[in-house]
Amino acid sequence: MADNRNYILAIVLSILVLVGWQYFVGMPQVERQREAQRQQQLQQQQQAAGQAPATTPAPGTTPAPGAPPAPGQPAATPGSTAPAAPGTTAPVATQGLSREAVLAATPRIGIETPRLRGSINLAGGRVDDLVLATYRETIQRNSPNVVLFAPAGSPIDAVHHRHPFYAEFGYVAGAGQTAAVPNAQTVWTQQGSGTLTPSTPVTITWDNGQGLTFRRTFEIDANYMITVKDGVTNSGAAPVTLHPFGLISRHGLPQTSGYYILHEGLIGVFGDKGLQEVGYSAIETARTQSFKARGAWLGITDKYWAAALIPDQTVETDSSFKFFQSGTTKSFQTDFLSPAVTVAPGASSETTTRLFAGAKEVRLVDGYSDGLKIDRFDRLIDWGWFYFITKPLFVVMDWIFIQTGNFGIAILLVTLLIKALFFPLANKSYASITMMKKVQPEMMALRERYADDKMKQQQELMALYKREKINPLAGCWPIMIQIPVFFALYKVLFITIEMRHAPFFGWIQDLSAPDPTSIFNLFGLLPFAVPAFLLIGVWPIIMGITMWIQMQMNPAPTDPIQAAFFKWMPILFTFMLASFPAGLVIYWAWNNLLSVLQQGLIMRKYGVKIELWDNMRAMFGGGPAKPAG
Repeated sequence: MADNRNYILAIVLSILVLVGWQYFVGMPQVERQREAQRQQQLQQQQQAAGQAPATTPAPGTTPAPGAPPAPGQPAATPGSTAPAAPGTTAPVATQGLSREAVLAATPRIGIETPRLRGSINLAGGRVDDLVLATYRETIQRNSPNVVLFAPAGSPIDAVHHRHPFYAEFGYVAGAGQTAAVPNAQTVWTQQGSGTLTPSTPVTITWDNGQGLTFRRTFEIDANYMITVKDGVTNSGAAPVTLHPFGLISRHGLPQTSGYYILHEGLIGVFGDKGLQEVGYSAIETARTQSFKARGAWLGITDKYWAAALIPDQTVETDSSFKFFQSGTTKSFQTDFLSPAVTVAPGASSETTTRLFAGAKEVRLVDGYSDGLKIDRFDRLIDWGWFYFITKPLFVVMDWIFIQTGNFGIAILLVTLLIKALFFPLANKSYASITMMKKVQPEMMALRERYADDKMKQQQELMALYKREKINPLAGCWPIMIQIPVFFALYKVLFITIEMRHAPFFGWIQDLSAPDPTSIFNLFGLLPFAVPAFLLIGVWPIIMGITMWIQMQMNPAPTDPIQAAFFKWMPILFTFMLASFPAGLVIYWAWNNLLSVLQQGLIMRKYGVKIELWDNMRAMFGGGPAKPAG
């Protein structure tokens, strides 16, 4: 039957989509997890042998005479190695210590806001200690808060996503300059006392002993934006030329989600070059990528968190993505170098850089993008190629969530809205399918009459379709329309932090994670854990049942291959979708149920028999179902 074939075609397309997802998403994720486990085992072996894990030295090498050093390096006297400038100290020996011990080994200024807590390292003036006060690693109430930044020398823990991760700011000397500038080991002095809060900025200073006084002021808002004002006053007799810089460095390869549809790694927007997303493996191969643009921003992004530098949006900066390796430890860096500023004797200069370090909350990121005029800063969230579908879909869901307080209800209501939006097309498609059922006797008669003349058979069938105003391909449209919406909703559920740990009702406490129950231990009644590949939860089963009901509304196919296909398809989809986010499975089940109701009403309207009850009786031994035609 033509409508059955159309339905099978749509299902085959859906299977190709799901198989593609498994190939491009599931397999890379497994490989990345294995790589993270190998790294962790290697570190454990090194520690067991009494060796500290290797860490990456400060990026770059000793600069050539007269050339500006790489960001993070002290200026060098021409023809010499880079000696420590006055007021600096040797690096603190922190290898092998815990993160807490490393923090305790250096002088610090506390950071305390409603969303962040941590500290600024006076050794180097780095922001290298940040904890997200309102986010935990799991849905358990006693779960640790998410650690975003950690100082150099901290242990690398790929499994728990903790690495040395920090932001650094300052100046490098211009060509031919010999003045000492602060570096990663410089110990700054806090002016006054206190903690950095939204209402109390903090200032640190350092005198190079050669007529230059450096001053750095940190300000922070109530969320995740830190403003860094770097200034220098020249009390010497000669002008000084300096390049302001900023960098974000991450030591160790983090454990990423491994999903093809999600970018995790180095990111930035660079003027006409637009959005640049470079994965960890790609920059490891390229070693460095450079960009020159006005109004740029750049950083390193995870699935839900990010750190990004926003230099002065009015100046053209030289920006880069870099990769370094020391021993087995890999390090990744994004940095920018601003145009040189010349500070005359008796004069001062100041440059402002912003640092975003926190959760990628949609409204907050959009607010920064608009309020601070940061070019395309909303692309810090990976909306993907279908930005024009994905983001509006989230905006609608978020508005409904604000009204209802439950993202699961938002999913259900958005599905209703989508059904209403596409109702005319879906209604026309179902009506065409229903009309094809009515003309089945004529179709079968034509096939029998012209069994030996396929061309004539097709001509007569097309004439029949035209006379009855039937589109034989219309049956594909309801499912074909569902596929892009499926992907858009999947993207929203997967990338937006608003969906992270968002509960529905009952046992669904995280719509972004798979249904945690399994039929193989009777949904938790039996006291044993079920392997991940056997986690077939309640909602995937409900989805499979609704899919089976929808398929049983049509007459049973006469072709045994088609009949077997229809019989096993709901079971196959139940297993395949069991690992998808629960919110997406809830959407699919609800959409199936709405489609059943819609198709049933249309079939009744046109007086076409609904085959559901006959098919069910046949399945449970109540007699054979009537075959199609």
